[in-house]
Amino acid sequence: MRKQISLAFMALLTLSVLPTIMAVSVGTGIGIDVTTEEFPPMIWQCDNRIVVEDCVEEGRDTDCTNKLVERIENYAFEGEQIGWRVLVLDKNKIEEVQDVVATIGDVQGVGNDIEVECQRVTGSVRGTTVPNGTLLASCNARILEEQLLNFDDNTMAYYDCLFTVETPESMYGEYFLTVEAIGVDGEATMDENEYWFLNPIIALTVDGDVSFEDVRPGTVSYSSTILVGNDADQGSGVLMDMFISGTDFYDPVDSGARCPDTNQLQLSDSRRSPSNVGQDGGSDACSGQGSGTCSADENNGHAVYDCQAGTLGLTNDPNTDHLCYYATNGAYSTAAADNADLEGYVPIVYGDVFTRDFYNDAEIIRNAGSDASGDLVINTIEYHAGNTLSPGAEIALNFKLGMPEPCVGDFSSGDIFFWGEAI
Repeated sequence: MRKQISLAFMALLTLSVLPTIMAVSVGTGIGIDVTTEEFPPMIWQCDNRIVVEDCVEEGRDTDCTNKLVERIENYAFEGEQIGWRVLVLDKNKIEEVQDVVATIGDVQGVGNDIEVECQRVTGSVRGTTVPNGTLLASCNARILEEQLLNFDDNTMAYYDCLFTVETPESMYGEYFLTVEAIGVDGEATMDENEYWFLNPIIALTVDGDVSFEDVRPGTVSYSSTILVGNDADQGSGVLMDMFISGTDFYDPVDSGARCPDTNQLQLSDSRRSPSNVGQDGGSDACSGQGSGTCSADENNGHAVYDCQAGTLGLTNDPNTDHLCYYATNGAYSTAAADNADLEGYVPIVYGDVFTRDFYNDAEIIRNAGSDASGDLVINTIEYHAGNTLSPGAEIALNFKLGMPEPCVGDFSSGDIFFWGEAI
């Protein structure tokens, strides 16, 4: 009995010294390294760009702050403006974009001279409503093959850029113009770099003289041919609309001149002949001698009477045309004008300064029709095709003098003016 008890006790002692095992959780960790891409800005041109007329001188159909729809070549003058709407994206955040500017330079790309700061816009952009959340389809915003469809104001913004041409002292010659976005992580320009000739020199050439020597009173004389040309900068593409005007002529010597009833050889009718003076609230006027009344409502007030230098101009009536001209340019000539005489000569309007009246009355060559219509149409604005010159082109002119009778004196004081208006 004792033996059994002893063995059981020993077994108990043996069990009591074994280690105790309990359930626990164990683990280990690794570090993580995340860097955000330094996203350079992206920029796209949206909607239609605009070119704006200056407020210095009106065009044939455009006025101050109007869209300059007459301009069909890449030249611009002081005060004229070019505007763009752009979309800028920075995936880091739009606040990373430091500046959006219009630049000018000799080469394409970033880093050209900054000329104007663009304005961030929301709501209405140049009269077009751009609701928040709207991505204009005209932007065609893409990142590689991905086309962006939704506007996110956290990463996107529209900007309105309006570049104004400065004086020739600071801007003269040919330049690339574009819009550049400058961000914390880089720069970018819109794809559309434009190439402009800014402040091109415009000038006319006159080759030849108008001289009438030993003209017998009561006869008609003709001058030699002179050439009037567009001498604007080569490469500028400046199209010139051409005009002519003049004054009466006088004998500068104390010689007792008389032609036919005073010391004056009159150019034309005793009134100047603007086509739209009636439309502007002034009195109606017509050139030349004719019957009936010429009103602003008749043929737009254009001088419809034929040149009279070869008929009435020979008499002792001073109130008539004494000097007329014939002009040719390519397929066009003055013979098509409604107020041309049988030889194709037309009267010269009075004027020693360029006025808007000239646009419908003093063109050197007018197409058939006594109104303002023309064969050259630029965005619905009508010009007379034979009256426009590109750089280096010329119009040929001859003058016809109807010397009245009686007449005595040398009439060398007076002027014929040629004008070129850049389209």
